[in-house]
Amino acid sequence: MEEWQSLVHVCPRWRSLVLGSPRRLNLQLLCTPETPAKDTLDIWPALPLIIAGNMTLSSGTDNVVAALGQSNRVCLVRLCGDGDRQVEEVLAPMQVSFPELTELYLSSLNSATPPVIPDTFLGGSAPRLRSLALDSIPFPGMPKLLLSVTRLDHLNLVKIPHSGYISPEAMVALLCALSSLKRLNFGFRSPESRPDLEIRSLPPSKRSILPALAYFRFKGVNEYLEDLVTFIDAPRLKTLRITFVNQIDFDCSRLAQFIHRTPQFGACDNLEVHVQFDVITARVEFRYGTVTAPFGHIFYDRLISLAISCIEPDWQLSFIERVCNSSLHPPSTIVDLYIEHELQYPRPGLVFQWKNDAIENTLWLQLLLPFNTVEDLYLSKEFAPSLVAALQELIEGTITEVLPSLQNIFVEGLESSGPLHENLQRFVAARHLSDHPIAVSVWDKDPKPLNMERM
Repeated sequence: MEEWQSLVHVCPRWRSLVLGSPRRLNLQLLCTPETPAKDTLDIWPALPLIIAGNMTLSSGTDNVVAALGQSNRVCLVRLCGDGDRQVEEVLAPMQVSFPELTELYLSSLNSATPPVIPDTFLGGSAPRLRSLALDSIPFPGMPKLLLSVTRLDHLNLVKIPHSGYISPEAMVALLCALSSLKRLNFGFRSPESRPDLEIRSLPPSKRSILPALAYFRFKGVNEYLEDLVTFIDAPRLKTLRITFVNQIDFDCSRLAQFIHRTPQFGACDNLEVHVQFDVITARVEFRYGTVTAPFGHIFYDRLISLAISCIEPDWQLSFIERVCNSSLHPPSTIVDLYIEHELQYPRPGLVFQWKNDAIENTLWLQLLLPFNTVEDLYLSKEFAPSLVAALQELIEGTITEVLPSLQNIFVEGLESSGPLHENLQRFVAARHLSDHPIAVSVWDKDPKPLNMERM
């Protein structure tokens, strides 16, 4: 967005060449909260405007408001505000039409009572809008606005305050009007946002079809999701990410039906299951069709991810156990099972919790019980001691009741001696005596286990 400005200053001929083809070169002006917008807009030609930045780091919103005043030129808005005042000041000049706007992202950080977007937002029409994202900002009039949108393919409504609650029925009606929608990220800030159980609707005789939806992410309570997926079908859906908020006792029968009637989530010969734990989240992912890209990165053709947001380790594992023993996953042959410690940010507390035996062995065994076809088990170093200790309980008489098809165990950072090594040796010996031998190898967490050492 800015490199072309250097070319303009090379010489008059370069200036003429660059400014003579602004559309072909896709020339745009970037305005941030620190950009002296009034001066900048006077210096340059009337090029499309991108308004982006974190207003919490600036002294005020004057520059942003000045740039928004050029509503017929603004093509993209990405702004974060801290508190009610900043967001209200930005919303004020956005009550008129923005005919060139294609992408809009607004976020209200650290606000207990964020300002409500009025019905007159964008003049009630956004004909070229392709992407709309609101973070922690209620917008009751959004369904009315989106009726004017025919090109929207990305909709992100996250951390919706309870004051901005939209019922599942209203949400379905909104989605049905967005025939081009490809990505939907939708979730509430509080578990209070749940439908009235006394007036929940029965499954319809004919569901609405979302023809282009490929990615769906939801965070909230189970009851809301159950009502939502009852009324929709998404034949092209490839990625489903669900996070429940502090719920381990739930009925997901309608979600299971939604998954099973989605063609992309049918049976698969190379389905991987990844069980992942964090301090505040636990999830189980069903990954289809692994593809190794350059530099060793792994991509998946399709994905189902079911998670719970809570901090209690026993709740986390109980949730995972219920998912693995339910019908929420496709009827595929699962050969690879990963139990991992996945963190976006370092949190030493997680290691402390698991090392202090926060989980009973029976819960681990219940989690492993449904995986009768698993041949390869991958264990992160944080969970290997607990899982191997749980497997020790199977040595006498029940050695093959759990993971009967197991052939390999890969342990991250496995050392050649120590309690974990000794427990694994006893388990391997017991499996060998039962005529179900297994091999133990070091897992270095590369895309595929390399440089393995056999025990």
